Amino acid sequence: MADVLDQSEVDSLLAVVEAGTVQQGDTSAAFERSEAERLRDVQTYDFKRPERVSKDQMRALESIHEGFARNFGASLSAFLRTIIEVRVSTTEQLTYSEFIHSLPNPTNFNLLSCEPLEGQMCLEVSPLIIYPIIDRLLGGSSAETFIPQRPLTLIELRLVRRIIDRALATLTEVWSNLVNVHFTLAETENNPQLVQIVAPNEVVVVISFEIRMGQRTGTMGFCIPFNVIEPVIHNLATQGWLAYKRRAASEQKSEEIVNQLQQSQVQLHAILAETPITVQELVSLQVGDIIQTGKPATADLLLKVGGKPKFACELGRYKDSRAVKILREAKPGERF
Repeated sequence: MADVLDQSEVDSLLAVVEAGTVQQGDTSAAFERSEAERLRDVQTYDFKRPERVSKDQMRALESIHEGFARNFGASLSAFLRTIIEVRVSTTEQLTYSEFIHSLPNPTNFNLLSCEPLEGQMCLEVSPLIIYPIIDRLLGGSSAETFIPQRPLTLIELRLVRRIIDRALATLTEVWSNLVNVHFTLAETENNPQLVQIVAPNEVVVVISFEIRMGQRTGTMGFCIPFNVIEPVIHNLATQGWLAYKRRAASEQKSEEIVNQLQQSQVQLHAILAETPITVQELVSLQVGDIIQTGKPATADLLLKVGGKPKFACELGRYKDSRAVKILREAKPGERF
């Protein structure tokens, strides 16, 4: 394909030629310089906010926590006995300082340990949804709950701890697809400005959730410092993570199915012989009559499992009971 000049480049070349200030060779040189400048790819880079997590890894993190939102919403709905909707609203990279300054004060700010990963993560829940949940736990309707501008009391903190424990259990479950990590609550603060788990200019991934309970809506933010997940960041490649997730889910599902089947009960039927008779012969049968079949006495019996032919067996006795001994698997379409 021939190179095409944009309108500004055409106008510049025409103006130079009409002015007569350059020769034809100079015009070619000017065109080459203009083309080189056009092909040069220049992108801005902010050294204060370096993008340390790729877009694919960000999408993988968002996918993980979309699963967390569904499971956590179901867990809260069962616990509070009302419909709770939780969804991922945003996923972005910030500096830790920007994240802290975006939070209200006071708020419910929880520091999480995530062994065996080094460092801590943060889980912040807005007072706009915390107080309606507390009101619900105490028997209120949470419809007209007043949102006080004060730290949580000790009793309120113990009630909120039951919500946080469910969030941590769900986080541990969904993160198991990425790394074997166990989330525990290390500390709870009311003023996020007093907590500094990493340097102010350190990059963090902030996943924001929207929690809706009836007419009440609030937010929850999950802060993941880059230096905490750096050892396992390679697992967040989209294709590799999705393949790993499918494989882990498949293995786990297969194990669950096997465990369930081992406890299942099935019915066994040993078929001695089959022969057709008329209805008149059937109604005239008496005790002691003998029904003759075309099957030899030494032939194998058919053992059906769940109504389907499965094994060839022979009749016998075990202690004081009639029994059958399995000889081999029945062949497809085999007649006994």
